[in-house]
Amino acid sequence: MGRFGELRDILDKGRYFKVVCGAGNEDPEEVYCLSLVYTLAGALGIDVSANVDVVRASMRGIDRAYEIAPLLGAEIKTRPFVNVSVGLKGDPHVRKARIIEEHCTNCGICVEQCEQRAIEEAPILVIAHRCIGCGECAEVCEFEAVEFYTNKVYFYDILPKCIESGAENLELHAIIADDEAVMRDWKIVADTLPDQFISMCLDRSQLSDTRLIGRIRQAREIAGDRLIIQADGAPMSGGSDDFNTTLQAMATADVVLKGGIPLKVLLSGGTNSKTGELAKLCGLTVNGISVGTYARKLVREEISSPSFESDMDVIARAMNKAKWLVYENLKHITRD
Repeated sequence: MGRFGELRDILDKGRYFKVVCGAGNEDPEEVYCLSLVYTLAGALGIDVSANVDVVRASMRGIDRAYEIAPLLGAEIKTRPFVNVSVGLKGDPHVRKARIIEEHCTNCGICVEQCEQRAIEEAPILVIAHRCIGCGECAEVCEFEAVEFYTNKVYFYDILPKCIESGAENLELHAIIADDEAVMRDWKIVADTLPDQFISMCLDRSQLSDTRLIGRIRQAREIAGDRLIIQADGAPMSGGSDDFNTTLQAMATADVVLKGGIPLKVLLSGGTNSKTGELAKLCGLTVNGISVGTYARKLVREEISSPSFESDMDVIARAMNKAKWLVYENLKHITRD
C-alpha cells in the first residue's frame, strides 16, 4: 500500500492526530522531546518547521520512542508522518517577534506571557529559534515595543533537503489575501513532493467564504486527491481548554466541507481536548485534528525537566498526558 495509501486510510477513518511543534519553532531539542512523547502517545503526524536540523531532531525523537516503548508498556502501531510547514510572508505562523529597544522599558510582562519561553530578561530579548510568532507578547505590551518580521525561506532549496532528512508531507500556510502568490508557492510545494499528501492551512481572516472556496478549488486543481485543507480557527490560540476556544475551527471547517470539494479536512487553530467532541456535536465529519499550543503546554513541565532524557518516570508522565489528549480527540471523530 505504501506510505501514501497508509496515510489515506488513516485520514479516511478519522484516526489522524497531529502535534504541531510550530512552523516557526526552530528549537531542535524541544522538537525532539515533543516528537518522542507524542509518538509514544499515538500521534500519527508531527508538524515541524522547514529546518533540516529540526526535521532530523524529530526523526531522532521518533526513533527514541521506538527504543523505549517496551520499557513504558507502549505499543507504536504506525510510524508518525513528519510534516514540514512553510508559509508566505504575512502569514502569522511563520513570523517572529523582535523587541524595539527604544520603546522597551524592560518591565518583563512579555516574559511572563510567553508560553514558548522565547524571551529573556535584562535586557528583554527574543530568542529567535524558539519564537513561533504567536503575538501574545505584543498583546500585553502597552509600550508597542514588539514588532514582527518573516525570514525568507527559499522553497526550492530547503524543501528537498527536509524531505531527504525524513519529512514525508509538506504544508503551506497561506493565510494571506494574495491568491497569485499563494498559488505560485503551492505549485512549488506540489512539484517538490509529487507523490504524497500536501496540505494548505487556511482561515477566514483574509478571505470571504466565497474566496476561500475559490482558493481551495484552485489548490485542488494542482494537488488532485493529495489535497488536505487544514481549517484554521484562531491561529496559535489554544492555551485554554474549553469549547469557545476551539469554536472558530469548527466554523472554518464547516465552510470548507459545505464547499463540496473532494479533499481531506483537518481542524486546527485554538484546538484542545474539546475539539473532537465539538466536531461531533456540530455534525462535522473531519479527517483529523492538529493541536499545537495546547499540546505543547500540556507536557511543558516534563519536557523542560533536566532529567527528561534519563528518567523514565518523567517521560511516562508526559506520555500519559499526551495520550489522554490524543484519545479525547480521536474517540469522537474516528470511523471504522
